[in-house]
Amino acid sequence: MFKELFVTMNEVLDGILEDCRDADAERRAELADQFRMLKAMSDSCLEEWLRFEEKLADCGSLLMEEPETACLPESAAEDRPASEHFAKGQGYYKLHMFARAVGEFEQLVREYPDFLLGRVYLAMGYLRLGELTEAYRHFQLLVPLTKNSKLKAISYNAMGCIQVHNHNMDQAYGYFKMADLTDSSFMEPALWSKEFWPYRRT
Repeated sequence: MFKELFVTMNEVLDGILEDCRDADAERRAELADQFRMLKAMSDSCLEEWLRFEEKLADCGSLLMEEPETACLPESAAEDRPASEHFAKGQGYYKLHMFARAVGEFEQLVREYPDFLLGRVYLAMGYLRLGELTEAYRHFQLLVPLTKNSKLKAISYNAMGCIQVHNHNMDQAYGYFKMADLTDSSFMEPALWSKEFWPYRRT
């Protein structure tokens, strides 16, 4: 079901990328609406993944001898935030109070710069606020900090979407390619089906 959803989303994105090259103003407005819909769906998928990671961490705390390092990507046990910034930031994020959430997560990553789940929330918060430059910066920081292939692929994909928004298509293609090479289960084959796409899986 998850794969089918991404196949459909990628097919729609393929159509947007193909049509936007020669679209007039009216058609570009329609394509922009479709892009916003895809972005909202992508944000929703990322949020569901974050919730899953949280539950995974909670499960690990009950089952593993070293729960903090068992389920969260590479976060050291002592780096699991004991401060209230994480709980407050989560609460604000779930209430869609993204500006306040970002404020809490900014404090959190200053205190715990290697706590990756906090930085993911921070990047997503900026993305939801439409502050794409800051979101992009934090996704860039995540890539070298983590060995978790899914998290790397999510970061590359997010950066690719931001580059599409900025009409930097070559850079967007590069990031989508990196997402695919990092975790091929994350990027669907339909994404590479159009002739103009400069990457082909081997």
